[in-house]
Amino acid sequence: MPVKSKITVSSNKVKSIDPNCYEWISVAAYFKAKARNFEPGKELDDWLEAELDYIKVQIKSFFVRFEEDGGMSLAELQELGRYVGIDHPEGINSEVELIRKIQKISKHRPCFQSNYRNNCEETECEWRVECKKLIADWYHK
Repeated sequence: MPVKSKITVSSNKVKSIDPNCYEWISVAAYFKAKARNFEPGKELDDWLEAELDYIKVQIKSFFVRFEEDGGMSLAELQELGRYVGIDHPEGINSEVELIRKIQKISKHRPCFQSNYRNNCEETECEWRVECKKLIADWYHK
């Protein structure tokens, strides 16, 4: 189960960060620095990469949690939006809009259903189940 957090990445700056994820990010940033032999001047890059890694871990944990159910409901997508730092996701009532915002925050190309008549060519995309679910819904309407 994901750790509740409030991270908002905007122009590579954190607006708000919950203490629950601070330790995870700081440890990850340390190991990133260690991997590059602690070369000075790259500390902020390490931190920002660790934040992004944290967001991606949160997203993956949501996918694992809801994979067996065939995808996430709107409420579950709104919850994921809160975890990754989208302001007021409860006010967004479009699954497509929420997913695109989550993709943008996680630095994933916000491609979700940009052209639903064509099949997605990204076979390793974590959003594939959600894409297929919404495509099926659109074709049945």
